[in-house]
Amino acid sequence: MDQQAHVAVEDIERAIGQIAAVKAARVVATPEGEILEVHVLALPSKSPKQLVRDVESTLMASFNIAVDHKKISIAQLGADAVPAPAPASEPEPAETAPRPRIHAINVSVSGLLSEAAVTLEVEGRTHTGEASAPSSQTGRQRTIAQATLNAVAQLASGTHTFALEDVAIIRLGREDVAVACVTIVTPLGEQSFTGSALVRQNEKDSIVRATLDAINRRMGLLTTI
Repeated sequence: MDQQAHVAVEDIERAIGQIAAVKAARVVATPEGEILEVHVLALPSKSPKQLVRDVESTLMASFNIAVDHKKISIAQLGADAVPAPAPASEPEPAETAPRPRIHAINVSVSGLLSEAAVTLEVEGRTHTGEASAPSSQTGRQRTIAQATLNAVAQLASGTHTFALEDVAIIRLGREDVAVACVTIVTPLGEQSFTGSALVRQNEKDSIVRATLDAINRRMGLLTTI
């Protein structure tokens, strides 16, 4: 801990930012310098486990700081962040199923409670998910993401359930980016995915898009209704 107290958070974030595939890093530390959380936004070219190991190795090699891997969270940008065009000799595969489109997003705050309703449209049919949470900034963001997952759950016909692990708006260069981490649970087990979306219209729209980005490419049966 004494070693950490002599290292500026900015220097640690800068060192993590030098790791291949890392786009941004944020470190949360106590006034005494103890690292509490390390948040990393990265391209999908490395696995989250490898990125965690890279962060641990960088902190140890650069600053002699050992950080528990449980304190390191990884959010990866969507696959579109790394262009990978198909070879000219192979046609690009067609979409196997239409993806949900945003039909409406309604958010209201009443006293200490924030409520959200997200309506998704698939092939002319609409499905609305609702959620509520305390009306803090984090609570409002989670409400929108959870309402999105509740709408998607209607499309899954009970074959999948969804757990919202985290959602946030972070600064990446000159852009604000919405990132979401979702765990999909099926009879075969569970797996976590992340999605992202640049904040273009507003934060509400971007949170919904980031949540959908986390699951759209992983669910071939998403629109089987």
